[in-house]
Amino acid sequence: MDAERALELVKKGGSLVFLEVPQQTLVGIDTQMFSVGPKFKGIKMIPPGPHFIYYSSSNRGGSEFSPMIGFFIFVNPSEVIIRKWDLQEERLVKVSAEEEERYSLAVQGFEFDQYLGPYTLSQFGEWQMLSNYITKSVIERIEPIGAEITVNNEPDILGSSPKTAMEEVLSEQLKNSKIPISDDKLKKRGCYYTKIPRLIKQKGIPGQDLTSLNLDKTSLLESILMKDYGGAEDMLLGELQFAFVAFLMGQSLEAFFQWKAFVHLLFGCTEAPLHTRSHLFTKFIKVLYYQLKYAFQKEHSDNSIDAKGPLTLLDDSFLAADSFLQHLCKEFFWLVLEAPFVDGDLLSWTRKLKGLLEVSLGWVFQQENTGDGVFYEEDDEFAPVVVIPDDSSYNEFPAS
Repeated sequence: MDAERALELVKKGGSLVFLEVPQQTLVGIDTQMFSVGPKFKGIKMIPPGPHFIYYSSSNRGGSEFSPMIGFFIFVNPSEVIIRKWDLQEERLVKVSAEEEERYSLAVQGFEFDQYLGPYTLSQFGEWQMLSNYITKSVIERIEPIGAEITVNNEPDILGSSPKTAMEEVLSEQLKNSKIPISDDKLKKRGCYYTKIPRLIKQKGIPGQDLTSLNLDKTSLLESILMKDYGGAEDMLLGELQFAFVAFLMGQSLEAFFQWKAFVHLLFGCTEAPLHTRSHLFTKFIKVLYYQLKYAFQKEHSDNSIDAKGPLTLLDDSFLAADSFLQHLCKEFFWLVLEAPFVDGDLLSWTRKLKGLLEVSLGWVFQQENTGDGVFYEEDDEFAPVVVIPDDSSYNEFPAS
């Protein structure tokens, strides 16, 4: 890059200044991760818009890492964001207003230029595909008090019984972490995610009708869209992307469960994708396609140091042929590809997602049709649920 172009990007882009961060600490922004060296004081040339910052401290040898801590930011042109390392808590904290003004002026005067690593612009397009629905309002709506997203702040999630091999591994990793969960952290709250009940229960409705509502989640989707997002489909997609990024980069179990709940909800609809919300589902499949395409990559970039960092969440159990995602995709592909009439864009992106899964993972989506739907094996946890009205264990959801 020539000097004139670099200067333009420095002036228009944002800057992150991280003061006194110990060497060998892993610091990431979006899809890029770095190991802190002796001269590192932050990142420059950051494109305006949403970004996810995440980091993990290490022991002196760089062989053990603490659980990841992450937070979202929305960068304005030429903005300078300052954080300082707290040795006692081993995390980045905000500086005083006086320090912020002093360091911002120093950055704008290029006094920090040699200590700021450039944002890898060649990877920005990849990040945009993962975050194009994340707006400033989405971040402010969901982020936790204090903005920090970390599995250390998710005691309720950790206390529950993991349901997959991946969740077992993640819980065990946290238990063996070099940083214990303090009483103060146990009191902190997680993100303010939208509540998505797995099952619908409405009083006064016959069991047969309740079963129909749970076989097709369209009414639940409509209720959530109106009640929680004011009908704004892009806000829902923004939360889906927020959860995925917090899960994959920030290693948040809470975010994984939220992302999984969204996937269950949307893939559980039969009326909406074919008739009432075809455009939403085209956007959803496109979002999911780029999320999985990124996640399937074994090596992202030259400056990626995933092999040195904490456990990658997308492990073999998530990608197994009998995973929840494989079952949900199987049903949805059958619904769309066998439909007599379907939106052209939705059909195109569904085929594209199917091809990605087949090529990347070797999944096979051949299905047996029983006449009324798809064949399920006995005791299949992914089979449709028959709702019993008197069972108080089901979550209640208001009628739409």
